Amino acid sequence: MSISTLLAIGSGGFIGAILRAYITGVVNHHFSHNIPFGTLAVNLIGSFILGSLFAFFTYTSFFSPHLKSFLSTGMMGALTTYSTFAMETFFLLNGGMYIMAFSNMALNLFGTILMAGAGFKLFEMLLK
Repeated sequence: MSISTLLAIGSGGFIGAILRAYITGVVNHHFSHNIPFGTLAVNLIGSFILGSLFAFFTYTSFFSPHLKSFLSTGMMGALTTYSTFAMETFFLLNGGMYIMAFSNMALNLFGTILMAGAGFKLFEMLLK
């Protein structure tokens, strides 16, 4: 992998991480609950955007390889928080909050897949 690709990923990661912290904070402030809605929000939003980006990547030649790496691996990779989701779910399970834990798992798993597909299909229709 070239240094320019690594720099593109790192730059995107910087922006994605900041967006992740900001969005998570805003959502958790407005929707305090036992289910970590901030993590759910960034995973749903990130999955939708990544699905949309992959549609653009598939049906257009607008994006350079470096821009693709910046947006997908860098920005969306840092925005979505699967490892955080795993730890938060573990803490819910460990605390005996089984319904909340399984709700969190189902919402993240099925919601992110649904949003990734929705993003892809939306922009596939627009770009075909």
